[in-house]
Amino acid sequence: MRPLLSPLALFATLAMSMLSGCAARQTTSGSLSGDAETQRLRFDPIEIQPGPPEEVALADLNPDELFAMGTAHFAAGEFEKSARAFGRLADVYPESANAASANYNAGLALERLSRFEEAGNRFAAVADARTGQGDALFAAFHLANCLYQLGDYARAADLLRQMVDRTDLERPERLQALVQHAVCQVELGHREEAEAEFRRALGFWNAYRNEEALDAYFPAQAQFFLGEIHRLRFEEVRLDPTIGEAALAEALEHKCQLLLSAQGHYLRAIRMSQSHWATLAGFRVGSLYETLYDEMMSAKLPDGLDEEAAAIYREELKKKLRVLVTKALPIYEQTLAAAERTGTNAPFVEKARQSLERLKIILVEEDEGEGEGEAGGATERKVE
Repeated sequence: MRPLLSPLALFATLAMSMLSGCAARQTTSGSLSGDAETQRLRFDPIEIQPGPPEEVALADLNPDELFAMGTAHFAAGEFEKSARAFGRLADVYPESANAASANYNAGLALERLSRFEEAGNRFAAVADARTGQGDALFAAFHLANCLYQLGDYARAADLLRQMVDRTDLERPERLQALVQHAVCQVELGHREEAEAEFRRALGFWNAYRNEEALDAYFPAQAQFFLGEIHRLRFEEVRLDPTIGEAALAEALEHKCQLLLSAQGHYLRAIRMSQSHWATLAGFRVGSLYETLYDEMMSAKLPDGLDEEAAAIYREELKKKLRVLVTKALPIYEQTLAAAERTGTNAPFVEKARQSLERLKIILVEEDEGEGEGEAGGATERKVE
């Protein structure tokens, strides 16, 4: 490859070209004598601005040195520097034997920084979902993840479908493709198709997990998202006391069945001992009971109640729903304990903490209300 000119060498080349042009003689339009005055050209001064120090340093490195630097920075958790080194290798030395790996590694570093659009562009330069192996195959998985994170579920699903349809994938990659494609189907609103595919993935895992060390991460994800499907259905069932006692009882029974179905899948995810899905599933179980409590407390009052009857109805409802709060409390506590033990620091952990504090306050207020009611009742009896 022809060596690149340094800024100073480039400037010198331009200057020599300009000087050569200035030495030429030009003839005025009205003379053929050839002794017209030399034309002197003047240019504004050119100021060379060096790039950032890290870019200047990278400019002096050859492909092997850039690859080594990117690898060292990645190992040290310096993903910004790693992405820069790998990115320069891929962009400046595209003919290098390491150019494809550099694009892939730059994508990994950018993905760690949650810069999913940039990461996706790097992975796209390498990815081959239909026939790729090695980095080309894994880049396709990472590209699908970047698209998912960007909310482009349709393109992510299309990539993953190409891998699901392949017959040459190893079992771990096939399991991953099945589960992640089904996740995209959930996001696209295709719940029935997603549910069937999750069950297919779990059947695949159960069939081969004793023959091969298949990681439980994706089966745990499948169980969690089966819980999500039932949770979404649970949230769609509305409780309206104005529809009549029989219809309300039927709706409540259906809603509770969906809660239990969702809870069952979440608990199966927890038992697989995959820290991320276990703690997130624990949070979801607690939120099921909290959601049911909130919905029943905020539901319309039955028709025909005056102000006094409505107050009594609300108090009785609180007493009956107390069990939902007492079920949710220990689940949130266990979730937070698991998150602390495993170092999980996802946004849902803070939500679990807030829900726990809120439910504690609800119980305290209810206990205080009961205490006041009992004290009031005792006073009334004494007066009588």
